[in-house]
Amino acid sequence: MKSIFGKSISLAALFFLFLIPNESFAQYNTGIGLRLGTGNGFTVKHFVTQQGAVEALIYSRWSGLIVSGLYEVHFDISEVRGLQWFVGGGAHFGTWNAGNHNLPRVPKREGMQTFGLDGIIGLDYKIYNAPVNLSFDWKPAVNFNESAGFWWDELALSVRFAF
Repeated sequence: MKSIFGKSISLAALFFLFLIPNESFAQYNTGIGLRLGTGNGFTVKHFVTQQGAVEALIYSRWSGLIVSGLYEVHFDISEVRGLQWFVGGGAHFGTWNAGNHNLPRVPKREGMQTFGLDGIIGLDYKIYNAPVNLSFDWKPAVNFNESAGFWWDELALSVRFAF
């Protein structure tokens, strides 16, 4: 558990390095906030190009901690100012505490580690003249350990302070 926690903190620190100002951003440069949904936690999204952004997620699910790193490509929806749709992917790692929950396809035991690949698709809205960004997404995942298989149920709303 300590090893996973240390790696999680290191990955989060790496993504905070992306907070350095970037002149080529879309609706906003960087957003920091909360992710609320199937798993609850924190999100940091930083645009590295006009359409491309990296996002770091640190969230809790099944009494564990999961860290996910994603690359996303954004596309304008010209009919609504500040609204974009995005698609992307990345990877995750973390732990689940299956001892107290009935996790599907997961043996009951304490402190199980998980890792795998993520996809993501969603809508991203930057409120005009306000430092607020809202994002709604679906993030399916494939795990490559004892809980192998497709996890399709991760929906979330992210609320970020955008600057």
